[in-house]
Amino acid sequence: MLCTNIQRSTMADNRTMPLQFAPFSSFLDGGFWHQLCHNKVNVYGLDDSARPINASYYNGDASGMPCRMSLEHSSFDMSSKTPSQYFRAEGHLYNKNTLEDFKNTDKKQLLDQEGAQVWKAITSGAALENTTQLSRLLLLTFADIKKYHFYYWFAFPCVCPAQDFTLVRPPQTLLQVFTPEQADQILERYREFQSRGKEGVAFFIIVEEADTLSVDTLASTERHMQKGHKVLFAFADPCTLEQHPGWPLRNYLALILHHWGSKLPCVDVVCFRYRSKAGTHDASHSLVLQVNISPMEDSDTSDLPKVVGWEKNERGKLGPRFVNLIDSLDPTRLAESAVDLNLKLMRWRLLPNLDLETVSRARCLLLGAGTLGCNVARCLLGWGVRTITLVDSGRVSYSNPVRQTLFVFDDCRSEPGGRPKAEAAAEALRRIFPGVKAEGVSLTIPMPGHAVPESAQQQTRQDVEKLASLVSAHDVVFLLLDTRESRWLPTVMAAANNKTVICAALGFDTFLVMRHGNQSYSAPSPSSQHNVPLNKVIAGDQLGCYFCNDVVAPGDSTRDRTLDQQCTVSRPGMSFIASALAVELLVSVLQHPERGCAPADTGDTDTGSDTDCPLGLVPHQIRGFLSRFQQILPASRAFDKCTACSHKVIEVFRSEGFEFLLKAFNEPHYLEDLTGLTAMHQETAQAEVWDFDDEDSFSSMEAT
Repeated sequence: MLCTNIQRSTMADNRTMPLQFAPFSSFLDGGFWHQLCHNKVNVYGLDDSARPINASYYNGDASGMPCRMSLEHSSFDMSSKTPSQYFRAEGHLYNKNTLEDFKNTDKKQLLDQEGAQVWKAITSGAALENTTQLSRLLLLTFADIKKYHFYYWFAFPCVCPAQDFTLVRPPQTLLQVFTPEQADQILERYREFQSRGKEGVAFFIIVEEADTLSVDTLASTERHMQKGHKVLFAFADPCTLEQHPGWPLRNYLALILHHWGSKLPCVDVVCFRYRSKAGTHDASHSLVLQVNISPMEDSDTSDLPKVVGWEKNERGKLGPRFVNLIDSLDPTRLAESAVDLNLKLMRWRLLPNLDLETVSRARCLLLGAGTLGCNVARCLLGWGVRTITLVDSGRVSYSNPVRQTLFVFDDCRSEPGGRPKAEAAAEALRRIFPGVKAEGVSLTIPMPGHAVPESAQQQTRQDVEKLASLVSAHDVVFLLLDTRESRWLPTVMAAANNKTVICAALGFDTFLVMRHGNQSYSAPSPSSQHNVPLNKVIAGDQLGCYFCNDVVAPGDSTRDRTLDQQCTVSRPGMSFIASALAVELLVSVLQHPERGCAPADTGDTDTGSDTDCPLGLVPHQIRGFLSRFQQILPASRAFDKCTACSHKVIEVFRSEGFEFLLKAFNEPHYLEDLTGLTAMHQETAQAEVWDFDDEDSFSSMEAT
């Protein structure tokens, strides 16, 4: 017969001894803290209310291992699956915003809240159907995500009846109570029982029916008792101590006491421990306990019993624990988190609608790695942009490092003539932030007015193809080049590929920052289809490009120029201002619901369009005058005879490709003839008299 060597006793037996439980030790891996930081910045913000989490414990540890409750990165995902031979516990995380809040939180109230859920599951019978409700956890945290310092206090809430549980006799092993054949039978039935469910069942029963042993659900207990079967209450025990059971037994005994205490003054409990080694399984080290239980008083069934469960710290006292992960985390990952932190703080403190993901995913092509290019790249890093490609044909000279912020003195002398600017700038970006995908490309951009001899046409074709592939592979093109004509080919390519273009240009004490219009080249020319009065907001698909205000084609701007005329001579602060505005203009465009087709704001509050973008206005142009510390926000429409973005130019570029470009490079008046500028000049020259109505005002005139 089963349990023949267990000597029954009554509660009055003087030999009874108190039952002691091995508490859980929390184990929170680095992935948990990473996910907590992510959630704090991206999900929780300043909301410190309860958040659901899950954890797991294992009942197959080797002797000497502590009774562990493990949390990892998946603990925040309530749909995550528990690994085989692990058992699930669920509860709540309370992440406080300050260390003072963490210290001043009412710990008893939190523990009672979690314990009340356990007690409700016990008294309602829900825990009989879903035994996971007997295993709850509570985690109180404060995360200093700037320093990667974490304060935490873990609890496993257990309800405690008024009277302590006692043992009838010292614990015995499974083989001291059962024969080896019976132990093997229990092990086999246990494996079959656990394999039937999607996740491990931590609380179950072992049933003796005649000479047969089986494992069944806790919900079937009453049915087996009514049939006269002997029932042993069993649970997956995470403890490895020889004389003591693990912490989950506390709530289990409270459930047994509540439902069967009046029928069973003494129960048999199997602390099932399941070890795997070298392909074999062993449960012989499991403990069998005889526990005295007594009926609860009537008040106990309605009132919440005492709840315990706070974990002791490293000094063995009730108190929180502290972990510093700054030295153990990957510096690159730390940098990535730190770069995003300021931006995400902006979002959940000030701008909840800020779409940082769109900004970070933007692939930015910077044409020009000089004064503007360096500063634009640095500002893009600040906004979290992860993909930056710089293009330049120059080398770092001795005059560059003081004005161009990505270069240092060694870049001037490390190679003959200096290091290539684009490569040096990209390397500097990676040193500043290893998480950026920065690439430098040394490339000469062919230009109108700069003739290409036949001997150089093959190289020019390769340069054009390389530039075309770069424009195609990026979302945003920044025009940060020195000369006007160097901006022409990228403008044409970007227009043909419908890319967002941000242009910045410097004078001595003036600057221009603008975005190009996102025209639809599958439709008729905007000027022939639309007639928008100048005093109205201009739609984003009707805005002009950098060349739309020109009535001549771009040519060689360096010919017959003195040194000061060939170089960009500007007040030193100009590039910082213009570069910052160029990046901020891009971010505003990306935040607008219509993106590149956002209408042009001019600062006129009557338009009401400033509310469409969470960052404010989205202008077409920003023209600054540093001598007067003044800025204006003009807007102009696309010019149907523009030599860069007009429908005629894009149509011929798409159909003729490189042959069209050769004509533009080699023939001085080709673009003017193609677009109709030549005919317009002739018509203007033939007009001898301009008639004006005296009553007309200049504000009512429309200029190209």
